[in-house]
Amino acid sequence: MFLFHATGGKWRGASGRWQVKKAQPNSTSPPDRTGPPATCPSPPATVFVVDDDVSFLRSLSRLLRTSGFQAVVHKSAAEFLAELPPNANGCVITDLMMPGMDGMALQEALRKAGSPLPILFLTGHGDIPTTVQAMRRGADDFLTKHAPKADVIAAVNRALAHDEEQRAERVRREALRQPFALLTDREREVLRHVVQGRLNKQIAADLGIHERTVKLHRTNVTTKLQVHSVAELTRLVEEAGIFK
Repeated sequence: MFLFHATGGKWRGASGRWQVKKAQPNSTSPPDRTGPPATCPSPPATVFVVDDDVSFLRSLSRLLRTSGFQAVVHKSAAEFLAELPPNANGCVITDLMMPGMDGMALQEALRKAGSPLPILFLTGHGDIPTTVQAMRRGADDFLTKHAPKADVIAAVNRALAHDEEQRAERVRREALRQPFALLTDREREVLRHVVQGRLNKQIAADLGIHERTVKLHRTNVTTKLQVHSVAELTRLVEEAGIFK
């Protein structure tokens, strides 16, 4: 059976338990962000492990759990995708070479689905070109199954910290976007022109309305968004990602 062994801190084929110093889960507080907290509590961070090697799954999940992490294992990428909760927090550890959907295809499937979960590869089939390709596609890390235990734990902690930062940023951006829902369609049209640097006369000509109407819409926009200058308005639009 493929188990972890403590000798040399490497992945070994010999039987035995891999004894590790218990790592504390990432306790870094999310950065202070502008805006209200999330309206509902986030689910606990989970390390999702995907590998077709059942004995490896068992060993890695034992390592993660004894190191203080919540781990869920899946024997295939298809099984993982089918059971992944829509609001899952945490990270994904996946093998590279698997029957059916391999690790690279899983990475692409998560990207297309809009999943923000950080992904790291832990594989016995790594090579430089594949590593470069995975990292360019956004992988958080790429390790071999012979990596020292400390490197694996450190990679998981980095991935979970990355996920926490991303979630905090999504909460902040959503808070910034909320006031824009108060704008009418015409006000949003005017807003788009304003942040492009257009003058009132130009906006009026573009939209086929009177210049005084443009001024009225601009006043409504600044009042609803509680800003006092074009520079402040432009910065708010950019941070909220309104026209992206």
